[in-house]
Amino acid sequence: MKKEQSDIIYYNALNSVTFLGPRRIVFLLEHFGTPRAAWEAPSDDITAILKIPDKTDKLDQERLKLDPFNLWAGLEEKNISCISPQCPGYPALLKQVPDPPLLYYRGSLENIDRPAVAIVGSRRCTFYGREVAQRLAAELATAGVTVVSGMALGIDTAAHQGAIDNSAYTVAVLGCGVDRCYPPRNSELMEQIINGGAVISEFPPGTEPRPSHFPQRNRIISGLTLGTVVVEATAKSGALITANYALEQNREVFAVPGNVGSPYSLGSHRLIKDGACLVESAADIFEELALDSPSGPSFEQQLTIDTPDINLSEDEKDLLNLIPYQPMHIDNIIRLSGVKASEANALLLSLELKKAIRQTPGKYFCRI
Repeated sequence: MKKEQSDIIYYNALNSVTFLGPRRIVFLLEHFGTPRAAWEAPSDDITAILKIPDKTDKLDQERLKLDPFNLWAGLEEKNISCISPQCPGYPALLKQVPDPPLLYYRGSLENIDRPAVAIVGSRRCTFYGREVAQRLAAELATAGVTVVSGMALGIDTAAHQGAIDNSAYTVAVLGCGVDRCYPPRNSELMEQIINGGAVISEFPPGTEPRPSHFPQRNRIISGLTLGTVVVEATAKSGALITANYALEQNREVFAVPGNVGSPYSLGSHRLIKDGACLVESAADIFEELALDSPSGPSFEQQLTIDTPDINLSEDEKDLLNLIPYQPMHIDNIIRLSGVKASEANALLLSLELKKAIRQTPGKYFCRI
């Protein structure tokens, strides 16, 4: 067996010990030289070096249950790949962060070292936030920039979808094993990402999603990228953790401004106050990162281009002027318009057919 193969097999075994983790594994490798030497060292030597003597018995118990070669065969059976910081092809940017972890992945890392930008935000987000995240991701993708996110609901999902819709490479970093889909409703999205990009985790296969895993995985999201864009974030959003990691890793932080009355804008606005680059269009990201912008229309231009030149009656114009770019319920539209419900319904239908507005679930309407 080649040394490289032996190293990754024993590295995976070390990573499967529940209480070691990237920092302790790096420390062991510095001391013992190779993953195999660290794995085969006496438990009391390992725990003494790590200054955790109370874990000696637990380490003995876990290593008795873990066979490095059986663990590796399990990865191969599930078609899961594994790469360490010592392997060729390990993400170059991630290698620069402290204690880079062993990575498990499904999909391909062939394009992992292309310029990459993270787009993150709240799971519960507004229609505006989803639209912005998807549009920003689409424009970054058309310029050959990899979109990285966490595959959570809300902003993350919109960001991945924006890249996928443009047949672009996108990377999802999970807070569980790559053989798990979290959230479960994103199973189809996960397969799309695997087919055209990569799903990555530092957690061994079989690891269930736990609250403590998600802040930990956020350092990988920021570590893989040149900068992190926060689209919408509450005051305590996990997206702010990703932004803080980006700052610690000397990467750029961007924030999209939102509605001053929305709780989903509090975190983003705080970042802007603290010096994050305000993003009104993808051009702001390209400029700050010194990347070539796409030759197509800018994000702002797309917003204008997507609204076609249409002939509207005066009544239609009056009603359209009441409808914002964020969804408004039909009852509020009728109340503001002052017209009968039957007349408002007819005007809304006409505006929708003319592609001036869009209906969203629950009888909400918004301008497009």
